[in-house]
Amino acid sequence: MFPVPAQGGRPLFEWRWVDRHLDEIFERLGEHIVLTAAALAIGLVVSIGVSAISLRRRWFYVIALSTAGSLYVIPSLGAFAVLVPFTGLTSFTTAVIPLATYTLLILIRNIVTGVEQVPKEVREAAIGMGFTRSRLLWQVELPLALPVVIAGLRVAAVTTIGLVTVTSMLGKGGLGYFIRNGIQTATPNPTSIIVGVGLSVVLAVVVDLLLWLGGRALAPWSRKAASR
Repeated sequence: MFPVPAQGGRPLFEWRWVDRHLDEIFERLGEHIVLTAAALAIGLVVSIGVSAISLRRRWFYVIALSTAGSLYVIPSLGAFAVLVPFTGLTSFTTAVIPLATYTLLILIRNIVTGVEQVPKEVREAAIGMGFTRSRLLWQVELPLALPVVIAGLRVAAVTTIGLVTVTSMLGKGGLGYFIRNGIQTATPNPTSIIVGVGLSVVLAVVVDLLLWLGGRALAPWSRKAASR
């Protein structure tokens, strides 16, 4: 059914292995999605809060961006290792916190940039209608900044999907579980590795497409502006 070359006496890809592990594949795929969604949700909430303060206090934005940048360059395994004594080796929290911190740099920068790109005359019109600073942000600026925010969310989502595989070292790696097991077995299992890598790529493409479609649906004016 699927012509594959043999490697060391073992086929490169075995459909029978996939069939035997189908339930586990769906289970790990679900875990991957949950970890990604949780990290993005936490990162987005924190980023919106930090961005709201940053838009009022420019000095705070510099500090927030520097801090987020510092967190972004911390190796993922190092971040997990630091948290293990406090949250446990196989804890969901241990896996999610570093994943969420890696989204902050991208999201904070995009939210602030998107809001700053809102035309000045739009702000002045809203203020003239009696909008408070908070109402202006939530009802005018953030909605208009949505295309830029969604663009950042797409980058953060794809990045997070890739990083989730690393949490397999904690026993929480979603599809990374298959990559780790395929490498660590006495006889490397290429099928397991291909399943883990392949589904991670497919998931990233699907999530990116869904966010793109969501952005077009939530901000239809951006389509009209792009077509001009």
